[in-house]
Amino acid sequence: MKIVAHILRLVVGVLFIVSGFVKLVDPMGFSFKLEEYFSEPVLNLPFLEPLALAIGLVVVIYELLLGVMLLVGYKPKFTMWSLLGMIVFFTFLTLYTLVTGKVTDCGCFGDALKLTPLGTFIKDVILLVLIVILLLLKKHIKPVLSPKFGFRVSVITLLGCVVLAYYVLHHLPVIDFRAFKVGNNITEKMSVPDDAPKPVVEYSWKMRVNGEEKIYKNTTGRLPDVDGEYVDVSFEEIEKGYEPPIHDFTMERDGDDYTEDMLNEPKLIIIAIYKPEAASPEGLKAVKEATDKALKAGYVVVGLSPYDPYEMDDFKEKNHFNFDFYFMDAIPIKTMVRANPGIVKVSNGTVIQKLNSNDADKLEL
Repeated sequence: MKIVAHILRLVVGVLFIVSGFVKLVDPMGFSFKLEEYFSEPVLNLPFLEPLALAIGLVVVIYELLLGVMLLVGYKPKFTMWSLLGMIVFFTFLTLYTLVTGKVTDCGCFGDALKLTPLGTFIKDVILLVLIVILLLLKKHIKPVLSPKFGFRVSVITLLGCVVLAYYVLHHLPVIDFRAFKVGNNITEKMSVPDDAPKPVVEYSWKMRVNGEEKIYKNTTGRLPDVDGEYVDVSFEEIEKGYEPPIHDFTMERDGDDYTEDMLNEPKLIIIAIYKPEAASPEGLKAVKEATDKALKAGYVVVGLSPYDPYEMDDFKEKNHFNFDFYFMDAIPIKTMVRANPGIVKVSNGTVIQKLNSNDADKLEL
């Protein structure tokens, strides 16, 4: 039983550390996922949306810290009961996700590992069982070296988490797990291979046969070969097809799509602003200075926002920007760069450099 306890202690501790770390290096990404959960269509807790980042930071730091405390055996009883409470909450959340289908990815491992709702729920149930077993074997969980050592490691871990969180929020994630990371070609990540799986759509045909309405289902999309009169048809996607790593990436203005033209530019600077009203004046000033230099150096500079480009004209004038804004959905903007505003340098579709506006002076031209 002692050996079993140590093995479970290692497995659970490492899983909580890894899960916490991959979210801590990108806390904004986790806060976007929490905002999705708090939104009206999901949990209907919109008053929590402004607090998503703060809540997310507390959750991921606590998650990582508990994993470390379990490994070093610091306050084992408190640690294991806290782990149980956290995994019960996560299991409820993933069960809700699985049953309702309102959220397709819980964000448990950030963008590092995408799990299906079913896979996530099974993972949480297994962890729940392991933690319950650990509680039953808690007498075998002893401090490593000494309680004082465990305390010091826990304090150092907490301070390290706070420093890391501060850094990534004021700059960019230290590890980029997304398809827009430096070195990736956006055009390639948007492409769909010829042999990629196609979505399977089930059609429900309502036909009147001998005066009685009947439903005939198929996946061909063709009218059923029955001796009857067509009444109506509905359809449902029962199996998803291939979805490229980057999708919904479009740069639109005046009703035209400029995506292909922009991604063919050898010297392109993208200013991504998913929430103009929340952008800091200092950051916007830094963007102004950097983009003026870029324009003089022969770069094409464009702004992206989820608002109508003409609505952004006042924003442009207010900040004295010398470039136009194009429309793009908020999700790809948030995914592209974790900053508001963020700066992305692209050459022929390949991401060369990404910066938070706090580092705008480091833009390489």
